[in-house]
Amino acid sequence: PPGLGLAKGTGAHGEMDDSSKEALMEEAPPRYTESPRLPCIPHELKSLLLMVVLVVVALVVVNVTFLLLGLHLSESHAETVLRMTIHGLDGEGTPQQLAMSKKERTGTFAVRDGLNASATVVYEYSKLLVGYRSWRHRACYITRLDKDNFPGLDAVTETFRRRQDEDGGDKAVPLADRSVLGTTINILCSAVPVFWA
Repeated sequence: PPGLGLAKGTGAHGEMDDSSKEALMEEAPPRYTESPRLPCIPHELKSLLLMVVLVVVALVVVNVTFLLLGLHLSESHAETVLRMTIHGLDGEGTPQQLAMSKKERTGTFAVRDGLNASATVVYEYSKLLVGYRSWRHRACYITRLDKDNFPGLDAVTETFRRRQDEDGGDKAVPLADRSVLGTTINILCSAVPVFWA
């Protein structure tokens, strides 16, 4: 009857459980082996190794810092402007101030323009130009250089002074395109008109 069927089913189920348990019991459990251990390192040795590593890293950082600083200093030294005073033969004549820039390839001279005035002459070797600005006149003058024959400072100064004296009227037309000028002459003449001499 129904009760027996239930019991029978339960018994069959129980038999299956026992057989599966027996099958599992017959198989050997997997063997786990210990992972190989590193040899024991004493705490003092670990601390020493850590200190050595930190010292090596610090030395590398210091060396890289000094190398970068040296590179920066040598680069800025190459860009510095060389300034010197040039005297005439046997110390005669008025001393002339010279400033040279390797980066921009320029030579800048401060010269006298009359009794109580000065002027600036700029040789721009990269553009093959010479610029002149007198601080008592509101104009700049430029001229081209011959790459094989650079005129001396006295000759250039005299040419520009004559041109400046001729410019009594407004007949000269100022330079419209300042892109032909180099950086130094552009800065020197930024607030005044520029004329060809």
